[in-house]
Amino acid sequence: MMINQINKKSRHTLIGITTYGRQEAIPFSLPSAYIDAVRQAGGTPILLPPGESNIIALLEPLDGVIIAGGGDINPEHYNGSQHPSIYSVDCDRDLFELNLARFAIDNHLPILGICRGLQILVVASGGSLIPHIPDEYGVDVMHRFEPEPGIRKPSEHMVTIKASSRLANLIQKTQIPVVSWHHQAVNNLPNNWLAVAHATEDGVIEAIEHQHHPWALGVQWHPEMSLNDPNHQCIFQGFVESTLMRKKILTAS
Repeated sequence: MMINQINKKSRHTLIGITTYGRQEAIPFSLPSAYIDAVRQAGGTPILLPPGESNIIALLEPLDGVIIAGGGDINPEHYNGSQHPSIYSVDCDRDLFELNLARFAIDNHLPILGICRGLQILVVASGGSLIPHIPDEYGVDVMHRFEPEPGIRKPSEHMVTIKASSRLANLIQKTQIPVVSWHHQAVNNLPNNWLAVAHATEDGVIEAIEHQHHPWALGVQWHPEMSLNDPNHQCIFQGFVESTLMRKKILTAS
C-alpha cells in the first residue's frame, strides 16, 4: 500500500510559490488562496521564502514556479526613480525572486508571475516599470481601491486579451473581468516578451508571455482571488499541465 501511495504521489508536480519576506507584518507568509489554486489545479505547492542563495539546488526538485504578489520592487533594479507611493520594498525578496526568474527563464522551467510576479519577470528580463499608474493613465480605471491613505484594497475591471495568445487559448475568451491590486505597471517591455492583455478602458498592460519559453506567463491581476470563476482557474490548470508535460519529457529522456 505504501509503495502504491508513493508511486501515485510521484505523478504529481511540485510547484514552488514565493512568499512575503521579513519586511511584511507577518514574515514568510502567503495568502492561502495561492495554495488552494495550485491544489485545485492538481499541483503540490511548496513555499519558497526569500533568502536562499543556491537557486539551482532550490529549484532542482521543482517542476514549476509561481512568483506571488506583494510589495513593490526597489526601482534601483530597473534604473527607475523613487516615488512616494512605493511601499513594502524588500531587498532580500527582490534579489531572490529576480535570480529565480532569470534561472527559470534561462532553463525553460514553467513560470507564472502574478501581480508583483509579472513585474519581477519584466525587471529580470531587462524591462522597466511605471512607478504609479495614476501619474501616467489617470484614475478613470481603479487598478486598486484606496479608501484612505495607507489602506489598499482590490478592485475589479475588464481586460481584453489578444486572440492569438496562449492566455486566450487557455481561457477561450478575449475579454474577462479581473480582480487587481496594483498601482504599478509595465513601462518598457523587454525583448522576447509580448503584451497579450490590456485593461480595456485605459490600456495598461495586464498580461505578458515569453515568445520562446515553453510556458512563461505573467498576469497583472490576481487569478487566485477568483477561484470560483473557471476563467481564472484555467490559468492555474494550464500552468500545472505544462509542468506535467515537462516532467513526462524529462522522465522519458
